[in-house]
Amino acid sequence: MKGRNMVVVVFFSRAGENYEVGEVTVGNTAKLAQEVARRTDSPMIEITRTEPYPERYAATSEMVQEEQRVNARPPFTLSGDTDALDSSDTVFLGYPIWCGDMPMPMYAFLESRDWSGKTIYPFCTHGGSGLGRTPERITAITKTTVKPGLAVMGTDAQNNASKAAEAVSGWIAKSGL
Repeated sequence: MKGRNMVVVVFFSRAGENYEVGEVTVGNTAKLAQEVARRTDSPMIEITRTEPYPERYAATSEMVQEEQRVNARPPFTLSGDTDALDSSDTVFLGYPIWCGDMPMPMYAFLESRDWSGKTIYPFCTHGGSGLGRTPERITAITKTTVKPGLAVMGTDAQNNASKAAEAVSGWIAKSGL
């Protein structure tokens, strides 16, 4: 994939106190996104909530549940090679599964763009729910092609780099990219 700028990795992740893995400086999904970017030789773009979630897990969980209840669209910021998003036709899209769904800043991001001509490969970290219905939700919002996704346990993404790398490698190989 060297020399091409047709693939980009876009992700949302959260450091701090996380479910089942404790206090972390790099979030579970960020670790997985780094592996996807390494395997595809792709630039990365991080989505962050403009007003960060609380450091403590319980407080974040409460906020997340309230955002889901009111269908919130929190403001977000993009950092990294943001130009790559416009020039890429393939987007690896990463996020954690929180309370059975994507974080609400992901919805705000997805709804803010024209996805015409792009193909999305979703990937997530989770505590047992897998991708849930997020691929269908991404398809409904973007009206573009959403390919089979990858779900990796957050504990593996954070604490078992070789298992996570193996999962990413197999998924990318299956994707044909």
